[in-house]
Amino acid sequence: MRLFKPILAGVRSGDRLLACFGASFSIAFSILVCSTLPLHGSDFPLVVAPLGASAVLVFTVPSSPMAQPWPVIGGNIVSTMIGVVIYQAIPNMELAASIAVGAAILIMSLLRCLHPPGGASALTAVIGSDAIHTAGFGFALLPVGINSVTLVMVGLLFHRLTSHSYPHRPLPAPDAGLHLADIDAALEDMHEIFDISREDLDALLSRAEMHAAKRKAT
Repeated sequence: MRLFKPILAGVRSGDRLLACFGASFSIAFSILVCSTLPLHGSDFPLVVAPLGASAVLVFTVPSSPMAQPWPVIGGNIVSTMIGVVIYQAIPNMELAASIAVGAAILIMSLLRCLHPPGGASALTAVIGSDAIHTAGFGFALLPVGINSVTLVMVGLLFHRLTSHSYPHRPLPAPDAGLHLADIDAALEDMHEIFDISREDLDALLSRAEMHAAKRKAT
């Protein structure tokens, strides 16, 4: 049964339900917006599949560095453009698909907009329909860009109404003896990548240390 226990720290049932509503509304709103714009063909999508993954990040883990506005918008658009370039440059679709994802990860990392759904956006630009291939770089704007921007707009409003921080701003860490240099040293020792900012780690660990001190004092 351990496999079915929550894996996200700090999550509450109410937050889960609100996240479901926010994600559903954001997808519906994005489809509505794109339905009013000129499309490139009957098989051209109003919404791209990677947006569903983006919605999961924005509405369930809004504190994640990969769920912030620039990673969502920049990651999806830049990755789509990478996919278009690779598709046009490499005639073999299987090879183009694999290279597009790897190249998207590299460029997103360099531009500080790493966003997991961006890999799917790059892949979609390669293996998508004829209408997507015909649209070329326009596909990065419509629907990918419009989808991403509307998702972030809904996320901004949603989290403001539900009192969550988005774009996320870490709480100040209490002076419990830890410093960011200590966090950096610990991360270097572990050789692992965590989906949380250094500042949030500092605040979390400092508060935990403070509560531990209070517990020991009683």
